[in-house]
Amino acid sequence: MGRRGAGAGEPAGPAEGVYPISSGTAELVRDQDFPGAWLLKINGVQSSHVVVGEPLTLDFEYMRWMAALVESRWPVDRDESLRVLHLGGGACSLARYFAARYPQARQVVIEIDAKLAELVRGWFDIPRAPLVRIRVGEARAVTESLTEGSRNLVIRDVFAGSSTPQPLTTLEFTRAARRVLAPGGIYLVNCGDSPRLELARREVATIGEVFGQVAVIADPPMLKGRRFGNVVIAGSDQPLGEDPQLARTLLGGAVPARLLDPEAAAKFAGGARILQDSAG
Repeated sequence: MGRRGAGAGEPAGPAEGVYPISSGTAELVRDQDFPGAWLLKINGVQSSHVVVGEPLTLDFEYMRWMAALVESRWPVDRDESLRVLHLGGGACSLARYFAARYPQARQVVIEIDAKLAELVRGWFDIPRAPLVRIRVGEARAVTESLTEGSRNLVIRDVFAGSSTPQPLTTLEFTRAARRVLAPGGIYLVNCGDSPRLELARREVATIGEVFGQVAVIADPPMLKGRRFGNVVIAGSDQPLGEDPQLARTLLGGAVPARLLDPEAAAKFAGGARILQDSAG
């Protein structure tokens, strides 16, 4: 088992090992390619990558795509006072990033696993409340309890194993997420899918049922159904992806990605069935 800290029971900084958490095990692995970098696995599945002391370093491409989309809506030179809700905690990689990019932001991270939340606070340089608050709870229940119009950005990055729990993908939940967004806000989701892209298409159709504007970001091999991977889907009541710099940023990354505007996103969905609580 991993090294334990004295007294409080928290780890004394990150140390390689397997740690018991409320939902199973968390494994912390040192990334030999980057000093101070760590990979967090939850029950054997890659969850987060963190470089201690470098919050602006995002190793997972889909997180870079999310960050690029957010920054196209809210330029960092304005230092926006964003109110961000993260559904799914892990090692709080994106929360650390946005805290560095938007020092006035106030973020809440919802993590269902109480022990994992405790561990990552001890391991990593996550800003303290009120900048970043980690709240233990179930993502849907917390979202449905929040005040209407209280967030600018809702990010859903929740996985149980390699898939998102079905109750967090439905029309009913998407409406709950929409309710807590202020005008101009963005609902941003990470959809993990197979080459068939059945779930991604259904998620795009579902989000499009609630939001007037939908955009999709993924790399070309994923969009062509050649591999398992991540599809980022965004919904908003204001136009998405109109900034030409966003498309250039996405194409210029280590893994070049395409941006599907609302028209192309609708074609991608292709009449897929909407996900609902009462149906499969």
